[in-house]
Amino acid sequence: MTRHHQPRKGSVAFSPRKRAAKETPRISSWPEVEETGLLGFAGYKVGMTHVKALDSRKGSPTENMELSVPVTILEAPPLVVLGIRAYTRNTYGLKTMTDILATDEVDEELSRKISVPKSKDVESKIEKLRSEIDKIAEIRVLVHTKPKLTSVPKKKPEILEFGVGGKSVEEKLDYAVSVLGKEILPQDTFETGEHTDAIAITKGKGFQGPVKRFGIRIQYGKAARSGKKRHVGSIGPWTPNRTMWTVAMAGQMGYHKRTEYNKKILKIGDASEVDQINPDGGFIKYGLVQNNYFLVKGSLPGPSKRLVVLRKGIRAKSKQNTSPEISFISTASKQGV
Repeated sequence: MTRHHQPRKGSVAFSPRKRAAKETPRISSWPEVEETGLLGFAGYKVGMTHVKALDSRKGSPTENMELSVPVTILEAPPLVVLGIRAYTRNTYGLKTMTDILATDEVDEELSRKISVPKSKDVESKIEKLRSEIDKIAEIRVLVHTKPKLTSVPKKKPEILEFGVGGKSVEEKLDYAVSVLGKEILPQDTFETGEHTDAIAITKGKGFQGPVKRFGIRIQYGKAARSGKKRHVGSIGPWTPNRTMWTVAMAGQMGYHKRTEYNKKILKIGDASEVDQINPDGGFIKYGLVQNNYFLVKGSLPGPSKRLVVLRKGIRAKSKQNTSPEISFISTASKQGV
């Protein structure tokens, strides 16, 4: 008699599946890049459409053939470099050493979220930081978004911490000082055809049962005579005499921070090219795109208007960063995307 093979239902890789603390994702790791520049960029998810592009992947069965490709549109207004953050390293890892804020660039809405230092002598703080360069283990920058420029009904900008590329701490600090208080565009960070990692908070689905949450089997036959069908048949053995955390239970589903690796950028559009993607009347549940934008191959986590962070690909060494030739971008209105 053949052995009945029934693998466990649902992944326990993401446990505990509780709600994310904030809607703005926090990136804990950055790739090592020798070229100076920001290692990420943030944009607001607009929706999905499709394009027709030549397959530029070498060795692909459809190489140099025109394909219909689903894409996600991210509106990416310029980011403002708010400050410089230096880290020192101890036995527990990285520890914040000091922050230098560009006080002249703090607008009214942002001043409600952060404490603006009274001393505005930024130059002396930078010189003091340079004198302690031997103690610095990592340099990162603080940036804030500009949601007022988009169709997102949000006033207060999000504050994010981004890694900086460079061969040494001195190079990273020089770059951070050069962009302090200035605006960064998507074209300054990424190139067309590059593979990135998308980090965002997923769609929230509320409290759900184990069938939808873990995909367990619905009870049938004698097991369903008790009146319960959408529940776990057994919550564990006699030994150990407790309910294990791996048992599929009802609970929160969605609204978790997730990272999707190697999402290819098919196009980085300029603000003057928004007519190429805007449908008549705007995107459903979003509106019109008014700024620079990304066309990213495939889907991205989160609903429309959700902030999505694109990071330099941390596992993209074997990927082909070829720039695709796009011949058509659909501007038809899409329902349910």
